[in-house]
Amino acid sequence: MWIAVPIGWLWIASQLQSTTQPKMWLYVMVLIGIPVSMVIVSRALSTVNRWYGEVTGEQTDFRFRAPWMKSMRGERGHNRPRTVLDLVMVLSVSIALIAGLIWFLFFAGSSLPTT
Repeated sequence: MWIAVPIGWLWIASQLQSTTQPKMWLYVMVLIGIPVSMVIVSRALSTVNRWYGEVTGEQTDFRFRAPWMKSMRGERGHNRPRTVLDLVMVLSVSIALIAGLIWFLFFAGSSLPTT
């Protein structure tokens, strides 16, 4: 999700580019296409997670209340169970951040002018 969607949109834009001069509508298409695709992929992942919960018998019906919607005097615990999707998303974001940091620190090179 974090790599395939942006690279896919960049590839699509590169295939639609017919001249050496970039067109503004291609940039707009990519800037709109990436977030929309991310929403679609996340909904698909949520559906797969729900199906997984039904097949394995894990409880998938729960009421989640955002922390900012709770009373300050309310209970401090949470009743939301962890799912496989939670684990996969946290791991994928962590791997993406670590890979980006490694690339930035060791492989990106310096953009500062050399004298």
